[in-house]
Amino acid sequence: MSGVIITSPPKADAKDVEALAGFGVATVSEAMGRTGLLGPEIRPIQQGVRVAGTAVTVLSWPGDNLMIHAAVEQCGEGDFLVVTTTSPSTDGMFGELFATALLRRGVRGLVINAGIRDTQELREMGFAAWSRAVCAQGTVKATGGSVNVPVAIDGQVIRPGDVILADDDGVVVVPRERARETAEKSEAREAKEAASRAAFLDGQLGLDRYGLREKLVQLGVTYQPYDEYVRGGERS
Repeated sequence: MSGVIITSPPKADAKDVEALAGFGVATVSEAMGRTGLLGPEIRPIQQGVRVAGTAVTVLSWPGDNLMIHAAVEQCGEGDFLVVTTTSPSTDGMFGELFATALLRRGVRGLVINAGIRDTQELREMGFAAWSRAVCAQGTVKATGGSVNVPVAIDGQVIRPGDVILADDDGVVVVPRERARETAEKSEAREAKEAASRAAFLDGQLGLDRYGLREKLVQLGVTYQPYDEYVRGGERS
């Protein structure tokens, strides 16, 4: 497998990345029309962490982390390393030594569509990571691959410079051209949710606030007293 290392790809504006970092993954995905989410199998190794950064992508051979070493050189302040393999793999391709090098370069975190190890050490050093598997199995450094090319994870295409946002709920990718628009829509959505939250605290029901009583009627859902429901069951 040959490959290519692309240098200096375009990136989303840092201000837009920081704006997106203020919102949850669910909010941002909803703001983009319920798109951009990676699958639920990509899970955080820590809790209570939300991070956003610009993608540096890696396409590797399964069980081989040579191209992660190559990618470290291409990473800089505010980046988010995204690793996938040419076929499914759960080997522990990334660990504490990689994280040490990436923290030195200002990298925000990692998404890996494979295995990760040294998870306790990663948590202790404050390196945020989301992975498909946790596995102690090591890897080799023998096969070429690519850095900063478009990759696909769970049907989502991730290009270098796109925004990666990750938290306890998972990972979402925002195309770099849509970063500002998505941040603005996310802000509007949060304002709308804040108004609903205040209404619920005041006792209003979602059935009334969202006009769902009419929807129940349209769907043929009825209300029935318990005694009547029980008597009906006995007759049947």
